[in-house]
Amino acid sequence: MAVAPVASTAADVKLADHTRHQIALRLLPFLFILYITNYLDRTSVAYAAIGMSRTLGFNDRVFGLGAGIFFVSYVALQIPGALMIERWSARRCITSILIAWGSLTALTGLVHTPGQLYGARLLLGAAEAAFFPGVVVYLSHWFIREDRAKAGSNFMAAIPLSFIVGSPLAGWILGHPWLGIDGWRWMFLLEGMPAVLLGVVAFFYLTDWPREAAWLAPERRRWIERKLEEEKPVSERPIGVWQALRSRPILLLASVAFLQYFVYYTFIFWMPTMLKRQLGFSDMRVGLIGAVPYVVALVVMLINGWHSDKTGERRWHSAVPLFVAALTLVGLITLPASMGITMVLFTILCSTEAFLPVFWAMPTEILSESAAAAGVGMVNAVGSVAGFAGPYLFGYLNSRMGSFSYGLGLMAALAIIGGLLVLRVPAVPRAAAETTALV
Repeated sequence: MAVAPVASTAADVKLADHTRHQIALRLLPFLFILYITNYLDRTSVAYAAIGMSRTLGFNDRVFGLGAGIFFVSYVALQIPGALMIERWSARRCITSILIAWGSLTALTGLVHTPGQLYGARLLLGAAEAAFFPGVVVYLSHWFIREDRAKAGSNFMAAIPLSFIVGSPLAGWILGHPWLGIDGWRWMFLLEGMPAVLLGVVAFFYLTDWPREAAWLAPERRRWIERKLEEEKPVSERPIGVWQALRSRPILLLASVAFLQYFVYYTFIFWMPTMLKRQLGFSDMRVGLIGAVPYVVALVVMLINGWHSDKTGERRWHSAVPLFVAALTLVGLITLPASMGITMVLFTILCSTEAFLPVFWAMPTEILSESAAAAGVGMVNAVGSVAGFAGPYLFGYLNSRMGSFSYGLGLMAALAIIGGLLVLRVPAVPRAAAETTALV
């Protein structure tokens, strides 16, 4: 039978605030740096494509397949990777993942043929597969429900920031061959090595569970463990991994992820090429101008995550960015391709990445620990199929039709469908966290 909760004292509130702040300060900056490195390595091929087309003669179909084939192996290892992080050790897994993907990124600079590019990207996808779903699960080990979207926003803010930093850097490296080696080859090497070094640091820095955190005072460890235990989803019987994978909420979230990722990854991989062809910019200018939309996206992502946590609402905070993306894509088709209009529309489209942290707060709020790990893995796996399909299909349509408009129109339609579907995901009542503490 439920009883009234005991009123919190000033000391309790102070303990809670200090614990939450210490955890965020300890974990988020480091995870943020790891994700910046991850995105630089994953998307470096978008800028390398400009150099590859000149020196290796790769066409749009080769580039589209090279960008997308990464996700074939990436998808295959999502669920096993997330479960391994949940059941074994996030620290050890993340260390191994970082060293593997950094080494493979550097080796991508050695490719000479389309087949070698496909092989390198396929191996890189396998190396990175467990990182993102693993970190989403890892955050649920440390952050209570009311902090989870903010934590996700702070972590995923690395996505726009990686482009703010990486776009000008990539543009500069592309234009500066050294020792007779093309700039795009140096770019792969220089962006891969930091991941290897950070992997070694991660082994000594990260902690798997609050109970193992020597850097937290005992009373703070007890508080966060108790709070996270209280917030576990309540059900009459445990939800197993296979039940979670077949559940309506996870199937809906997986469908939404596929549709949003189709738009998202297609835009990421093709934006530099679109800027180059439509506006005739130099490599350096493509890198500089390409960073501008992500500055705005960084701010919008943080605001959306903060507001979602403040209001306790997830669905509309995920759906609205998708509807805005659809309108923006229609604008890219119908409005003239001037520099001003194109950059405004690109900036708005980048800002719809605000969808990500709120969306990824949902699975861990709906499911129990192991089920959440499998659910996050499945949602990201299905979504990542679009990471292959989107860039490849966009490149194919452009080669076949001779225009970006057909691909942009498809992206707009999928964004609308995704927005409608995310509104069908069951809401997590704000009172859910409170009722667990009333028993």
